Amino acid sequence: MYFSKKVMEPVQQEETPIWACSQHECTCWMRTNFAFEEESPACPICQSQMVKDTRLLPLLSNNTRRA
Repeated sequence: MYFSKKVMEPVQQEETPIWACSQHECTCWMRTNFAFEEESPACPICQSQMVKDTRLLPLLSNNTRRA
């Protein structure tokens, strides 16, 4: 029998702005364009303040409209 391996294309990644929890023990983060609050949201896990940061992440698009 012959089995061929499919060549997987590498996932495109880009520098993405995120909100990261300010507590060093907490590893929570979220993409800026998926956050409900525009300015300084609270961490959903530990309720601490979140700070802006960037990460190299796969491309995703958020097509929902904000009011």
